[in-house]
Amino acid sequence: MNTMSDAAQKAPARRGRGGGGAARRAERTAVSFDTAKTIERKIPNLEMLSDEALDIIEANAETVLEEIGVAFVDNPEALERWKSVGASVDGERVRIPKGLARKLCATAPSTFVQHARNPERNVTIGGDNLVLAPVYGPPFVRDKDGGRRYATIADFEKFVKLAYMSKWLHHSGGTVCEPTDVPVNKRHLDMLMAHMTLSDKPFMGSVTEPSRARDSIEMCEILFGKEFVADNTVMTSLININSPLTFDATMMGALEVYASHNQAAIISPFIVGGAMAPVSVMGTLTQVLAEVMAGIAYSQIIRPGAPVIFGTFVTSIDMNSGAPTFGTPEAAHITNGAGQLARRLGVPYRSAGSFNGSKLPDAQAAYETSNSLNMGLLSGVNFMLHACGWLEGGLVADFEKFVLDADQLGTLHHMAKGVEIDENAQAMDAIREVGPGGHYLGCAHTQANFKTAFWRSDVFDYKPFETWEEEGARDSQTLAATRVDTLLGTYVAPPLDPEIRAKLEAYVAQKKASEPDSFM
Repeated sequence: MNTMSDAAQKAPARRGRGGGGAARRAERTAVSFDTAKTIERKIPNLEMLSDEALDIIEANAETVLEEIGVAFVDNPEALERWKSVGASVDGERVRIPKGLARKLCATAPSTFVQHARNPERNVTIGGDNLVLAPVYGPPFVRDKDGGRRYATIADFEKFVKLAYMSKWLHHSGGTVCEPTDVPVNKRHLDMLMAHMTLSDKPFMGSVTEPSRARDSIEMCEILFGKEFVADNTVMTSLININSPLTFDATMMGALEVYASHNQAAIISPFIVGGAMAPVSVMGTLTQVLAEVMAGIAYSQIIRPGAPVIFGTFVTSIDMNSGAPTFGTPEAAHITNGAGQLARRLGVPYRSAGSFNGSKLPDAQAAYETSNSLNMGLLSGVNFMLHACGWLEGGLVADFEKFVLDADQLGTLHHMAKGVEIDENAQAMDAIREVGPGGHYLGCAHTQANFKTAFWRSDVFDYKPFETWEEEGARDSQTLAATRVDTLLGTYVAPPLDPEIRAKLEAYVAQKKASEPDSFM
């Protein structure tokens, strides 16, 4: 497996403005509230597939690439690039000889650091690490009082603030909801501005058009400094594949921009099993691997060593209604198997999230979300997009569910720690002190450890029935709505150099003025 170059690991990162700029920036953006570090697993990965099964999938994926091929549509330059490395091109169909894609993938790093404007918030993606990021892409939002409605930029900004203040989230994400009140060709500027100014966690760049990816790079050069961006990864992006086996010019154009600038890309099939891939787990995993290898290989043709993430978004389908289903055993099998394939390929892995098909943050939403989150942890996921806030099959970003999910992500942190076995954990002194028939509430060991012994929700109600009833018999959605109000009411923006802010505002204003509004 490949890692970052020795030089990159040994040399201190350079900030574009030089001198003591990094130290001054760290002081300006010092962490102002408790935020958990990236999860580092101390538990083994669950591996459901045998080596024989993995060998079969890998061999079949190579056959798919060589005999069936993949389509790179409306992208003549991509076709020429594939020809230059030995692929066969027939029209827009690219057939990749066995072994070529895997050979090209070998230059992709197995881990990389995504830098935040606050160095305390940097994340390492890959290895035993798990980075959690919020929901991505819903056109609608929902809350307890306002119901379901089209998302606005004000909603978007609220979600960025909630993500910033959520202890267990490591990442600000990207399109946490789609602000439909801003023109399509300009909303990426407002979304990036929100991530850059309302939070100091790492964030994602725009992929909806190659020029918007370039805007993302240029805004990061203002925020971080041009030299720093040239030397470091400061953005992750989501590059979806049009399954089955099709790579469109828009997504590939964005990938070309990010890869050429050494910025990270999640190469992710978007699969509804039975509609966009076979109904079987083995068949779906074969297609997933073929698509991901082709996408990663293409990124490495653009720039060997460009950071990438093996992505898998897979859901099954209800064969009666045609609606996607979530939290199912089949999706869990694919999430798990794709993790094994990603580790064999030697690249970081993205999958799982707070997936559910429910219309409300109810029991269905909780069960399906829990199934998906826990399988993601056990399957070795390194970057979990949609970790909180997802509702209605991804059509809705829900405020109450956002804080409920973000709270429950704390359980993943604690499960990943595994079981301590040191002298304090063995608790022999406590067992001796209490002896037969006693209780542990007042013993020395309990007094020394009670603050950290058990994870505790910041949202759920643990009070006796009588107290709960006196306080209004509030359900979890009501408690979450109160939590949303509390967080937004106490939000304070992380400090940002006024000169940098002014330059970002000027850039956005100039870009918006340079073309007419478009809502298409």
